[in-house]
Amino acid sequence: MSQDKHPTGAPWRNFHGRFKGKALRPKQEEYLAEDLGKLSPGPVDWDMNPAREPIDLKALFGDREVWLEIGFGGGEHMVHQAVENPGVGIIGCEPYINGVAMLLGKIRDADARNVAVYPGDVRNMFDVLPEQSISRAFLLYPDPWPKKRHHKRRFVTEQHLTPLAKCLKPGAIFRVATDIPDYVRQTLEEVPRHGFEWLAERPADWREPWGDWISTRYEQKALREGRVPHYLTFRRV
Repeated sequence: MSQDKHPTGAPWRNFHGRFKGKALRPKQEEYLAEDLGKLSPGPVDWDMNPAREPIDLKALFGDREVWLEIGFGGGEHMVHQAVENPGVGIIGCEPYINGVAMLLGKIRDADARNVAVYPGDVRNMFDVLPEQSISRAFLLYPDPWPKKRHHKRRFVTEQHLTPLAKCLKPGAIFRVATDIPDYVRQTLEEVPRHGFEWLAERPADWREPWGDWISTRYEQKALREGRVPHYLTFRRV
């Protein structure tokens, strides 16, 4: 067996972050047991799909265009977008199981029918998304990794941006929100190098043309603590 392979055949991928926090409430355990399997986008993990066959988005969402949310946190934005845009299908990826449980509760409450949930590393999802299949992607308040030696762990690096660009359609929109100035710097440096153009805007432009933005818990925390949110929009070229 190659030393750079997992026993399942998967490449070794370091994951930096939390998979689980404080104990889940009984209701959240119920959501995970009853709802998560029904909302699966298909065989994503290597043990289920070692050949890395693309998932069938048409079977999942019909003829809808497909959006992707990378790290949906507590799910506020994802569920809001699903309800406001019933004509699209939205896949959310989040390895933090407490956040997944929170999302599932919101999906139940909103009766959102156009969503799929993958509780794992988005890089596994990139492996099985068909090329040029995603119309819009969101990266909202990702882990900042503030120490310089940890900047390579940020999402806006080649290991994430290259496969993201591959699965986005030409002209697809990629939106990034962060309250960390150095994350803005790295985003503006790295994202255009991977097949994107920056659509320079005023912050208000993120809201005005869409009319469907919802403030997430992370944006509210940034504002409470005196940090300025930044909103960046890129287009796949």
